Amino acid sequence: MPELAKAAEDALTTIGVGLGRAATPGGATRTVPTPLTGEDLLSVPVSDRDDVAVAIERAAAAWPAWAQTPAPVRGETVRRLGDLLREHKDTLADLITLEVGKIASEARGEVQEMIDVCDMAVGLSRRFGGHTLPSERPGHQLQETWQPLGPIAVISAFNFPAAVWSWNTAIALVCGDTIVWKPSERTPLTSLGCAALLAQALTEAGHPDVHQLVLTADPADGAPLLDDGRIRLVSATGSTRMGAEVGPRVQARFGRTLLELGGNNAAIVTPSADLDLAVRAIVFAAAGTAGQRCTTLRRLIAHEEVVDELTDRIRAAYEQLTVGNPWRRDDVHVGPLIHEGAYTAMRDAIDRGHADGGQVVTGGERVEVGPGGCYVTPALATMPEQTDLVREETFAPLLWVLPYTDLDEAIAIHNDVPQGLASSIFTRDLREAGRFTGPLGSDCGIVNVNVGPSGAEVGGAFGGEKATGGGRETGSDAWKAYMRRGTTTINHSDELPLAQGVEF
Repeated sequence: MPELAKAAEDALTTIGVGLGRAATPGGATRTVPTPLTGEDLLSVPVSDRDDVAVAIERAAAAWPAWAQTPAPVRGETVRRLGDLLREHKDTLADLITLEVGKIASEARGEVQEMIDVCDMAVGLSRRFGGHTLPSERPGHQLQETWQPLGPIAVISAFNFPAAVWSWNTAIALVCGDTIVWKPSERTPLTSLGCAALLAQALTEAGHPDVHQLVLTADPADGAPLLDDGRIRLVSATGSTRMGAEVGPRVQARFGRTLLELGGNNAAIVTPSADLDLAVRAIVFAAAGTAGQRCTTLRRLIAHEEVVDELTDRIRAAYEQLTVGNPWRRDDVHVGPLIHEGAYTAMRDAIDRGHADGGQVVTGGERVEVGPGGCYVTPALATMPEQTDLVREETFAPLLWVLPYTDLDEAIAIHNDVPQGLASSIFTRDLREAGRFTGPLGSDCGIVNVNVGPSGAEVGGAFGGEKATGGGRETGSDAWKAYMRRGTTTINHSDELPLAQGVEF
């Protein structure tokens, strides 16, 4: 067995996954390639529409008992999941590197994010709730209550194959929901590992199987998750195009959606900025994860006084980056693109940009890293103005540099895109920071000052506006998406006064 395939099999065995035991009723399988070399790793079971329907049935059947389980008890299961993630952190990170191509530190960071979300959800299990409100009627109590929503669907993307699942799952579980998870077709091994750890936590506690995993080969096979009225919420992460299909389809049956879609994130660099700090933040935000994050920096809007120096500094930093196969190496900064199509899209964008007057400063070239794999140097390109091309999201390490003359112009450029996920400004001027974070500043869901747009702490709600979908996951009050609100009035008197003084 080739080295990487053996590593994948060993990782699954360590976590407790037996691919034979995971087979679907129909027995269909598919092979899983690795972007590191292009070779096949393992064969995994494949679910079809009938399997998805069965998973929904099981989630619906398990929900009443789980909804009536006290929230702190549900939280203990999530606590155990967090402990298992700590125990298997490196093993799960290996699967992420094998399937996504992330460098080791980013893969381990993704698992750490899962652990952090579990810790947050455990605390949440003892404190979420509504308010007691003053009633206008004597002898009455008015209160807001929150109840479990029901079975939910989680549809996740390849670039964060474990973390996005945990954002939804840890919170949904403590809220009393059951889950059907359809991960990306490109990352089934990581998904099997995550599901196995949760299954262990549930089994140890004697709880029902409240989590169902469906590995589809064709995205269309997940259609029952969109159309079945028993699925109360569909949380979907992916492209804006995908969200445009999912949102109306679920809404047509009056279901809920939580959409985390495309980003075309920008950073404004003002004349007062600390350029040393800005360059460090920009290089990771634009080149990290090979540009394959929804929060990747794609547009750099720099003041005309600093744009040339800043571009030169970023070029120098880019040329020091090591592009290569990150497997068992800590000196690699940029791993592979997920597939050849990502590189084709990147080259097409560069060529179109050249036709619009853009100039490549550095990067955008293929790097040969042994047999197979699609490796590319992060590209830095200048553009005289924001064009339709720049308003599109290219899911690869391509950073456009745009000049500006005053802050109002910079903010107008920043907001003049369909997406609204993450944003940054680099400045030492308090007035500029306040302008950018104020009501007429950035129109994104994430607004940072002297911090790059890529990467977020779990304590803050994650998500964006406009074509990014409007959803919020993880921190703050994001838990409300996974519950239903009720307004409750309790009459503990012997009278029956009507509201607003109505007499009848």
